Amino acid sequence: MEQGEVTRGVSKKGKLLLVGFGPGHFRHITERAREAIRESEVIVGYNAYVDIIRDLLTDQEIVRTGMTGEVKRVQEAVRLAELGKVVAVISSGDAGVYGIAGLVFEVLIEKGWHPDTGVEVEVIPGISAINSCASLLGSPVMHDACMISLSDHLTPWETIAKRIEAAASADFVIALYNPKSRRRTRQIEEAQRILLQYRSPGTPVGLVKSAYRQQQHTVLTTLGNMLNHEIGMLTTVLIGNSTTFVYEGFMITPRGYQRKYALGEEIQELKSRQRLTVEAEPWSIEATNRLYSESVSADKTDKWKTASPDKGNMQTKPVSLFELVVSPGVVNKKFTPQQLVLLANLAGDEGEIEYTPHHCIILRVPGDQTDQVAEQLTDAGLLVSPAGNRVLLKACDFCEGRKNGAIPYVEELNRRLGRLQVPGELKIGFNGCGMACYGAVTEEIGIVYRRGTFDLFLGGKSTGTGAHPAQKIGEGIPPAKLVETVERVVREYAAKGDPNERFHKFFKRAKNVAGFVCSGK
Repeated sequence: MEQGEVTRGVSKKGKLLLVGFGPGHFRHITERAREAIRESEVIVGYNAYVDIIRDLLTDQEIVRTGMTGEVKRVQEAVRLAELGKVVAVISSGDAGVYGIAGLVFEVLIEKGWHPDTGVEVEVIPGISAINSCASLLGSPVMHDACMISLSDHLTPWETIAKRIEAAASADFVIALYNPKSRRRTRQIEEAQRILLQYRSPGTPVGLVKSAYRQQQHTVLTTLGNMLNHEIGMLTTVLIGNSTTFVYEGFMITPRGYQRKYALGEEIQELKSRQRLTVEAEPWSIEATNRLYSESVSADKTDKWKTASPDKGNMQTKPVSLFELVVSPGVVNKKFTPQQLVLLANLAGDEGEIEYTPHHCIILRVPGDQTDQVAEQLTDAGLLVSPAGNRVLLKACDFCEGRKNGAIPYVEELNRRLGRLQVPGELKIGFNGCGMACYGAVTEEIGIVYRRGTFDLFLGGKSTGTGAHPAQKIGEGIPPAKLVETVERVVREYAAKGDPNERFHKFFKRAKNVAGFVCSGK
């Protein structure tokens, strides 16, 4: 039966396997790539590539051309696949990195191909030159890196030069592909000239020719001296960034661990809970925003949270909105019409008003007049708190104030803890009677006023599939000791919790918080 002939009303559907076989040595060809070559009826590739994988071939039909026959090869591969054949189109390295995959898709699209009705396409990844060459040099690509081809046969040199300059100015580790040929000799010289405008002549450079093939050759040199060595089409040039160094024949680019860790010490100065804080990362965007906020108002950092940086030109002011948490009060749940009008006027057309499940509003206001806005809200009888990882006190309305015996204590807790920054948002539930109708016993810290004393609960989780009530750890706590007891628990969590660790997780991890032992249930 001929290929493409209809069998029982169904035509055999062809398949294109776009195979990257890595640097060339059999040990670096993936198992899926081997399978793809074995299951193919036709192998399509550049002459040199076919020779590299010849030992993997059996009785497949071979379609091969020279260096500039890519389009012809791909068109033939597509034609054969459309006849119902399984066709492997092979590339060294990765088929999708300066390989054949992109051209195959372009030719298919020109023919009106659709994946649901046309031939099947599978891209099979391989080890690209940036990976194989880096492994022979040590670890030069441990940080942000980019690949740039110096071949201007298909890409205008002006575009390539702009990319080199952008990568150099941004301190990328750079892998140069196709750096030089017998005809193209000036491109690598021009690339070096551009790079030297941004990098020291002593910047480490690795030259790797024919990685993991018989002609493999590796040289460690510098940016200033790299043109004194042989560079050709089979060479990949790896140029370090400002931190890259050479040690005992290895080219190494630090990832940045030395900023937070003492790499020669067994005991680290920064504990795990401290490493992700803003103070330990002064280079982060959060630290940058905090620094800006401090410059606007010396005392604002401890009061208000900056919401979002300007997403445009980062040289402009990095603050576009700031956030405040607003409520009618700890006990009062009723906004007045005048208060709602004030919130709307402050938000304006560019701000936001978000109602939360906790009887409070997140107000996002454009500009940077945080103190003035907070003052207006406070003058209107509203309770104003910072946004972010803070203590959120949730209290019932004490039957609209009729059961008012515990109100002074919840208000005092809010005064002491309401603006305290903690590792993760902390919800404290406070109920004025044993009915606990406001759900205090399911919060991370729950307080229930009952017969003149307080019951204390720790470690609840009110949402999610793993939701569970808190553990009762104190019963009949005298009013005079309540505020001090809760404050001690919260401040220990603030001091010892890991970044973004919620209190219920901290309680289970710590086992003992302020003398209260977690049962582990």
